[in-house]
Amino acid sequence: MPFPPLPTPLARALDARSYAEPTPVQQAVLDAESGRDLLVSAQTGSGKTVAFGLAIAGSLLDEAETLPAPGAPLALAIAPTRELALQVQRELTWLYAETGARVIANVGGMDPRRESRALEAGTHIVVGTPGRLRDHLERGRLVTENLRAVVLDEADEMLDMGFREDLEFILAATPAARRTLLFSATLPKAIVALAERYQRDAVRLAVAGETRGHADIAYRAVRVMPREVEHAVVNVLRFIDAPVSIVFCNTRDGVRHLQASLTERGFSAVALSGELGQGERNAALQALRDGRARVCVATDVAARGIDLPGLDLVIHADLPHDAEVMQHRSGRTGRAGRKGTSVVLVPAARRRRAEQMFAIAKVNVEWSGPPTADEIRELDRERMMADPLLAEGDTEEDRDWEKEWAEALLERFPPERLAASLARLYRSRIPVPEDVTDPGFEPPRRSDPRVGAPVGAPRVGDDEPGIWFRLNLGRRDRAEPRRLLPMLTRRGGIGRGDIGAIRIFDRETTFEIRGSAADAFAESFARRGSAELRVERMQGEAPAPGKAPKSPRATKHRREVGKVQRR
Repeated sequence: MPFPPLPTPLARALDARSYAEPTPVQQAVLDAESGRDLLVSAQTGSGKTVAFGLAIAGSLLDEAETLPAPGAPLALAIAPTRELALQVQRELTWLYAETGARVIANVGGMDPRRESRALEAGTHIVVGTPGRLRDHLERGRLVTENLRAVVLDEADEMLDMGFREDLEFILAATPAARRTLLFSATLPKAIVALAERYQRDAVRLAVAGETRGHADIAYRAVRVMPREVEHAVVNVLRFIDAPVSIVFCNTRDGVRHLQASLTERGFSAVALSGELGQGERNAALQALRDGRARVCVATDVAARGIDLPGLDLVIHADLPHDAEVMQHRSGRTGRAGRKGTSVVLVPAARRRRAEQMFAIAKVNVEWSGPPTADEIRELDRERMMADPLLAEGDTEEDRDWEKEWAEALLERFPPERLAASLARLYRSRIPVPEDVTDPGFEPPRRSDPRVGAPVGAPRVGDDEPGIWFRLNLGRRDRAEPRRLLPMLTRRGGIGRGDIGAIRIFDRETTFEIRGSAADAFAESFARRGSAELRVERMQGEAPAPGKAPKSPRATKHRREVGKVQRR
């Protein structure tokens, strides 16, 4: 279905961007009664920015094709993060370019004095984050008396981030006759209450086409060995070879380490995390937009609201905390009709949690092992054969010198050597794939409360001898099994089924590792994490079991019982 009749400048802008037909949310907004307040439930990546840009056009242009001279703003758009606000500014700038619109951003992390000068010079549309907009309002820099429309984008995110008071302050300072458009992925009670207080007889739109669980995203779950997560990330990036990819880690340290590792392997990778300044974040995003970088390694908070052209691949290097986080991460791709792929790396110890997450998210997942080095090399050969340099014919201006060079090469070198050199040159420009293992684990089973090994799985010592190790943590360091098990599996790159008995003493802990996993465990533990935590392989027989510490409550109880008995 094509777009309905639109103001001529906006119709030309859409045509120039090859917008042939509206997305479901754009169609719903355009079908709504003109001039009404809107409460829209639609997912991120559904084309919301263009939707509300078209929705407010009638209020701003008033049947004219150009806007009046810039002065106090006519429209205000509020977004939860700097990145999303700047993205909205860019979208509205091209959409309203032929109307003469001046669109400026007021966001945290930018120079407030420069923003103040831009406001004083006059504008038509202001896009900003709640905290910075409130600051400009309180200082008298942002004048709201001429506002005809206010848009709240991703309102549920703003409330989750604690901006309710700022939003209420801003809305209370705007004219009562304004239009208010509220967009939110979900409509919890807090959003409905906000709408009832600050909107007038709003039309409520739940865009059914956007509630399909990311239908444009193909989900893949990749089985990985814990110690091979980085290698799996490398191979997935090489196998899918997307124009732009984003890799999510749960921590800033994880982002730093993985970005450095990918850069060392030859990927053009940038990092986004909360510790970076706004200038560094902007530089990283610009590098992705202009093609100087193809991989972004990021934390969840840093990547909130990012929209990058050509972002066709999302990799979850660390398992998301829950289904909502997974869908928010994955929603960076598969946007506005584009197809995308979301790859979740799943160690054996996390499979049950991953399957629960997929079930809650209601997504269909294809399980597989990581792409192998041989599969990637085969793809590389096909890609080389399809390289435009080989596929394209000669041009008139280049034909003479190319023929001369080719003849000179053939006179000096045999064809086989030239072909081998060309293949070697091609491969030198791409990162080398890694050797990886498919754990091939079975469906999850009920856990054994003794050591966390699956019931029915071979226990350490049942099928092969175990190796004992000593760790320099004990009771005085508050060591206990529920904290030690995750640390040992994560740093040692093993599953819980590879760990046998654990014995905690005052100054140290001894534990048993499956014999076949012992060498890999020791090597992985030494490479990862803090050097202050050390393990060493023990010699001889297993240590004697340590006595459980007496609790103060039990000791007090025994004393009281003794006193009663003596009486």
